[in-house]
Amino acid sequence: MIRIARLCAGAFIAAALSVSPTHAQTYPDKPIRLIVSIAPGSVTDVIVRAAAKEIEPKLGQPFVIENRGGAAGILGGQACAQSAGDGYTLCVIYHSTMSYNPVQFDKLPYNADELVPVTRLFFLTEGLFVNAELPAKTVAELRTLAQGKPDGLNFATLGNASFPDLFRVWLNNQWNTKIVGVPYKGGGPAAQALSANEVQMTRFGVGNFRGAMEAGKVRMLAIAADQRSKQFPDVPTLKEAGLNYPGQGWWGLAAPKGTPQAIVDKVNAAFVSVFGDPKFGEFLEKQLVVPAPTSPAEFAKFLKEDRKAAEDLVKIANEPRKEYKPQ
Repeated sequence: MIRIARLCAGAFIAAALSVSPTHAQTYPDKPIRLIVSIAPGSVTDVIVRAAAKEIEPKLGQPFVIENRGGAAGILGGQACAQSAGDGYTLCVIYHSTMSYNPVQFDKLPYNADELVPVTRLFFLTEGLFVNAELPAKTVAELRTLAQGKPDGLNFATLGNASFPDLFRVWLNNQWNTKIVGVPYKGGGPAAQALSANEVQMTRFGVGNFRGAMEAGKVRMLAIAADQRSKQFPDVPTLKEAGLNYPGQGWWGLAAPKGTPQAIVDKVNAAFVSVFGDPKFGEFLEKQLVVPAPTSPAEFAKFLKEDRKAAEDLVKIANEPRKEYKPQ
C-alpha cells in the first residue's frame, strides 16, 4: 500500500510539473484578482488603478481590484497568503507588509517570507503634515507645541505599529512627548481626517495631501527626501528640519506561495514595462512617487536588506515586539 501511495504521489507530482509550462503559456485566460493593501482613493490605489489600465492589454485580461486597507497591511497580507498560487491573485504590498510587521508582531496571520516577490514598483515621497489651524509653521514650532501639551496632539496612522505609527513612536522618544496615534485605512482617509482636524498631524505619501494643501486645510512642514522637491522648493527636508529618521516607504507586487516562476516572470515583465515607461513616469512624478521597478530576484534581495533596516529602526524607536490581535 505504501509503495502504491508513493507511486501515485510521484505520478501526481510529475503530472503537475508537466502541466505547469502549458499553464504558463496560456496564462492568463480569465480575470486577475489584484489585492491592494490600502483604502480606495489613496495615492497608491490611484497609481495601481492607472497602471492596471495600461497592463490589461499586455496580459489580455482585466484586473479585479480588491482593496484590503487597515491594520498596517496585515489584512492585505493575510488575504494574499490565503489565496491560491495559480497566478490569478496578485498582491500590492508595501514596507509594513513585508519588512516591519514580521519584526514587530508575533502570531501574524500570514508569513511574509512565503509570499513570492514579483517586482518593486515605486518609492514614496513622504511628508510631515499638520492641520492648517495648528499654530506651528515649522518642525521646531511643532516640537515646542507638542512638548507644551504632551498628550494633546493626535497623529493619523495605518494602525498600531504601522510605518506612520513607528514614526510617531520615534518622534515621542525623540521629543519626550505622548502624541496619540489614531488608525485609518489609508492615506486618503488620513488626509480627510487631518483636513477636518480629527487629527492634528501625520506622516504619509505627499500625493495623498495635494488637494488638502491646495485647499489651505493642511500644511506640510517637512519632506522625506534627500533633497528638496522641485514642486515644493520652500519645504525643508526632514534632515534639514532636524529629524534624522532613516525609514523610507515603498510599494511592490507579490504573489501567493506556489505561484509558478514562469507566471511570476510574465507578470513582472508586464508591470516593469509600464513602471519603467517614461510617459507613465511623468504620471508618477505628479503623484510624488519615484518609479523603481525590479526583477523578481532584485526585489527579493531588496526585501532582505529592507527587513534588516526595519529591525534597526524598530530598535532605534525602542518599540517592543507585541502579539497581533485582530480588531
